[in-house]
Order: sequence, then structure tokens, then C-alpha cells
Amino acid sequence: MNLKSLHSVYFLGIGGIGMSAIARWFAHQGIAVSGYDRTSSALTQQLEQEGIKVHYEDSLATLPELDKVNSLVVWTPAIPADSVQLNHFRQNGYLLKKRSEVLGMITAGYQTVAVAGTHGKTSTSALVAHLLNEGGLNVTAFLGGITQNFNTNLLLPDNNSEASVVVVEADEFDRSFLTLHPNIAVVTSMDPDHLDIYGDADELLKSFSDFINLIDKKGKLFIQKNAFERLNRNNFGSLDLELYGLSGAAIQALDIQSGIRSFEFTYSGKDQRLEKLVLPVPGFHNVENALAAISVALELGIDAKSIRKGLESYKGVKRRFEIRYQQNGRVYIDDYAHHPEEIKAFLGSVKAMYPDSKLTVLFQPHLFSRTKDFAAEFSESLSIAEEVLLLDIYPARELPIEGVTSQMLLPAITSGSKTVLGREEVIPFLEKNQPEILVTIGAGDIDRMVEPLTKWMEGNYE
Repeated sequence: MNLKSLHSVYFLGIGGIGMSAIARWFAHQGIAVSGYDRTSSALTQQLEQEGIKVHYEDSLATLPELDKVNSLVVWTPAIPADSVQLNHFRQNGYLLKKRSEVLGMITAGYQTVAVAGTHGKTSTSALVAHLLNEGGLNVTAFLGGITQNFNTNLLLPDNNSEASVVVVEADEFDRSFLTLHPNIAVVTSMDPDHLDIYGDADELLKSFSDFINLIDKKGKLFIQKNAFERLNRNNFGSLDLELYGLSGAAIQALDIQSGIRSFEFTYSGKDQRLEKLVLPVPGFHNVENALAAISVALELGIDAKSIRKGLESYKGVKRRFEIRYQQNGRVYIDDYAHHPEEIKAFLGSVKAMYPDSKLTVLFQPHLFSRTKDFAAEFSESLSIAEEVLLLDIYPARELPIEGVTSQMLLPAITSGSKTVLGREEVIPFLEKNQPEILVTIGAGDIDRMVEPLTKWMEGNYE
């Protein structure tokens, strides 16, 4: 199929971060793009401003006219099985493809850098794309977050020139990353997750092994050392791979200095050493992500001077260690963390940056199944904070599970203050308790509280 010859493409779930990037790519090709999503959001509103038609009613009445021969319908597994539109397309012979299949088709003809991992892939792939772009390569990048440098999740080459390399976030959910064709791959982590899809951790590891085996035989793998230890190296034959980590790996960070707005470190690799690099995105986990991104850039011939400049100009990804307010001894940081290991890494870095301040965390658990599977781990990670505030679980694609609530996390949380709050109770609680360091974390609709909380910290909330 020649994707660029299509007349129209329709997206079911167009407001998803991965779906919207592909929608933007098709629109950039001059193809008519439209789609459905359940609710309006800042992302769907931006798509509409870019000329993409979006509607919010799952009915046949809102469907545009689609030519079955020259149209494509792209859908995401987040769409419910009883969707009116999805079943209409299935029953009437439309060409239907999952988001992951389309992404594989788009990238098949390009040199592809694929970044996988149960966490860290968005931050790492965004930094890879930024360093390659700063190094002068024509980059197309499909990202799982909005970069602060470009204010988009789709990076395109300048002047409509052809991409020399494609950077893609390789999502393990629903085994989506098995549609890709990587020349260079990064694996940032393989902690148990998505057990509602995989059943157990071993099946997840098998899927990552399958992904690694998709790498071109003349290609390269950069893999975080703890992730590598979970795998059987014998499965990968003669694949060229290098391990990275904060310490104890061929590629590591030396002399890490943690600051309030940035971290400084030295990149030490097998054939290269870059002294006193400045990363303006705080967090030890971001330093580790930077090791992988720098390694990819070096592999693709980007010089040390460009890498240094690229790191210093990098602004990060929205909702990834995003410092929203920092004045008068008070700080507010927002982060997408929704897995216990992500929370542990994020809160650990915050505590390292502000060791003498009281840390208050507002967390919205994401998925009933994940909360049930990792309840003990969530409680342990959240206990890093002195005060823990929990919102109700965000269900996403799931129905409730009996007995699984945010309340079930409280008994094992060892913080001095802990409670479950309704949304309307959050700001009154904060007014009364005046947090020194406030962080919000979660992958659900807690993002809609970020702006009101920022205004409250600024003293402009009404």
C-alpha cells in the first residue's frame, strides 16, 4: 500500500498522543484527515486549529464520506469493543489498520531508531530526535509526548526534504512495537507492566526479546544494564550491543552533580568521553536516558560539539519532570510517572534536589489492573514523600475491579500524612497545609489539574 496516495484517513481515538502524531504526518502529506475522540482536550483542539476535523460523538451521523478504495481507518485498542463506528467499519469492508501497523508501514523505508522500554522511552526518544536534529540530520520523529523545544509530538525535516532518519517511540502495549523495523534500537527498561495484556512478567520479557530480534543484523542495540540482565544474551546471536547505566556499564555517567534546574555529568563510553555535560532536565533517570541518546547520536556520526550544544538547549517533554513553579521557597513539578519504578526514580530525584524540604505528592493511579498488580510497590514508592494525596483510580480502557480502589494503597504507605481526596478537595487541602515541594504524578486526566494548580501556586487561582 502506498500511504501517500490515499485520499483520506480517519482516526478512531485521534486524541491519543501516538495517534495524533500519525494524523499530523498524513495531514503533512496533503491527505484529508479527520477523526473521533471521546472528549475534547488541548491536543484535539490543537489538531482542529491545524485543519484536522475532530468530532466527539461515537455515531454514524458524524462520520465523513469515506471512499472504501482510497481511504484508511486507523484505530487504537483503547477504543471500546462496542464502539458504534469501529463496528460499522468492520462490518462494511473498510480498510482497518491498528496505529502500530501504520507506524510500521510509515517507517519501513527509512533508517529507523526505535526506543523501547516500560518507562523512559518518551524522554529518551525526544532527546535522540533533538540531538540528531541539532547535529544536522533530516529527522522525522513520532513521539509519545509534546516536546518543549518544538511544541509537538511529530518532528518533520525542514523545507519538506526527505528524512534521513526516523526516530520512533516503540510501545510495548499490545505488542505494538513488533511491527517496527529498527536499524538502531534502545531498550531503557523492562519492569513488569501491562500484565492485563501479557499475563506475567516472563511473557513481557519474551516480547522484548522478539523486538530485539527485529533489529537489522547490521544494526545496533543500546540496552540499560539492568534490563539486559533480565534477558538471555544467547537469543540475539552476533547482534552488536552495548550496555549503559549510571554506573557499572560500558557506557556510564561519571561525576554527576545534581542541581535545581539541571544536572551535570561526564559521558564515558567505550571510545568516547565527553566532560562536564549540562542537561537542563533534572533527574538521575534523565541522566541515564541521556546516556542512551548520546550513544545513538555518536553512532550516527554527530560530533561532540553538536551533542554538547544539543544537550544544553534541550527543554524536555511536557509532563516529564516539568518544573511548573519555583519561587519564594516553593516548588511545583508535574510528571507522567504511573509505574512504581517511575515513581521511585522521580521522587528520589526530587528528594535529592530538595533534601531539606517537605515533599507532598498528589498521585492519580492509572488502571484498576495495574493498581491491583502493584499495590505494594506503589505504596513503597509513594512513601518517599512526607505527604501523600491520592485521587481515585483513572480507569482508561477498564471496568472497575471489585475491591480495587486508591484507598487500598493507604495502609502500606509509611508517610506521616496520607489521604484520599476528591478533585474539589485538593486545593482547599493545599490552602490549609501549604506544601513546600508539590508534585503531581499520573497518566490519567490529572493533567487537567496542572494549570489550576500552577495558578494556585502563583497566587492567581480563583
